[in-house]
Amino acid sequence: MNAALEQLVRTRAQELCEYCHASQAHYPERFQVDHIIARQHRGATVSDNLALACLECNLRKGPNIASIDPDSGQIVPLFHPRRDAWNDHFAWRGAVLVGISAIGRATAALLDVNRSPRVVVRQSLLEEREFPPPSDRSE
Repeated sequence: MNAALEQLVRTRAQELCEYCHASQAHYPERFQVDHIIARQHRGATVSDNLALACLECNLRKGPNIASIDPDSGQIVPLFHPRRDAWNDHFAWRGAVLVGISAIGRATAALLDVNRSPRVVVRQSLLEEREFPPPSDRSE
């Protein structure tokens, strides 16, 4: 991937993980450019198939394109940052990220977005008024 394409992905995402909305400013590990549809599933290295992902989300997502909705038990596609609107599938309840659709629930479960250390970081940022990102606030 060339530097210009990587910069386009980072700028478009406003340096937020496009899955859990963590801010690069609060994490020492450089966020990664994720193939939404993995190359092994014939996903191309083009802007429409790339998303910025924190290390934890990217490692847990891997090549997956679907998971199981914990409420219905049905197989559903994962959240697709280029096709889906984040606020249609996720909402914040304090420092906890809640899936509000089958896609959101399946994605949140697969990515384990509410694993204790992640919630602790978000709670601390919430107390410092550094969280949630402005795009997620209902003010």
